[in-house]
Amino acid sequence: MQDWQSAIKGFELHLRLEKGLSSNSIAAYLQDIAKLHTFAQDELITNLTALTYNDLSKFIHYLTEKKLAAYSKARIVSGTKAFFNYLIDEKIIEENPAALISAPKLGRKLPNYLTVEEIDNMISGIDLSLPYGHRNKTMLEVLYSCGLRVSELILMGVFDILFDDGLIKVIGKGNKQRYVPIDQYTLKLISLYLASERKNLKPKKGAEEILFLNRFGGALSRVFVFSFIKDLAMKTGINKKISPHTFRHSFATHLVANGADLRSVQEMLGHESITTTEIYTHLEQKQLKETILNYHPRNKK
Repeated sequence: MQDWQSAIKGFELHLRLEKGLSSNSIAAYLQDIAKLHTFAQDELITNLTALTYNDLSKFIHYLTEKKLAAYSKARIVSGTKAFFNYLIDEKIIEENPAALISAPKLGRKLPNYLTVEEIDNMISGIDLSLPYGHRNKTMLEVLYSCGLRVSELILMGVFDILFDDGLIKVIGKGNKQRYVPIDQYTLKLISLYLASERKNLKPKKGAEEILFLNRFGGALSRVFVFSFIKDLAMKTGINKKISPHTFRHSFATHLVANGADLRSVQEMLGHESITTTEIYTHLEQKQLKETILNYHPRNKK
């Protein structure tokens, strides 16, 4: 008989130590397994090893009745499969009841992205006369021009900027390191920020090498970056639903639209699989389709 809590704790350590996943990814997996645990308790299944394929099929049906979005349902199924694969590897169970369960088929979800003009308008909308105006402008330029995840941005160090080489060192998912080219304009903004606002801040212990500091001398939070971008979008009249990740999508979309090859974009974004990067060719095709439908003479009434 296997205790749920000890199995979940072991799974968490497996994700952290062996898979090297981020805290956010681990939290998402654990939330999914918590849903499975709650279902099992409702079904009076106290022994984890007693779960069968039929039980998991009922669990998938249970998720459907909850009217979860297809993407949420697919993620939970994926997390469940990963959990049972872990149990097999650890020899906690002998047969995998999740082997044959399948997630709902998903179409490609095209992410929101901004045009170059919209990005320029947002960055131009930052008031440089306000406290930390130069930091905020530099922060958005780095986020966009390097295609970073928000976690990569807020943890970037001063010494990760390789001025002479025109590169930045990025620590991505799973602590994987990559180098991304950075343009001279953005490097100049970083230099100005370091010589002004950053120089006048006293870093807190442990944040001495962090590039972008808050007013208390600590690293910026994800929440701050999300809120700042949301407020700036409203201020500049952009009605799209955007987040820090929108800048990353925009970076990749603009590269592909201007002829960059997918392998290069994959390397810069730090995607493990090029399949993930291929979404940006679909964005370009969507834009092309809209242009044709708008301007093709046979589509005119």
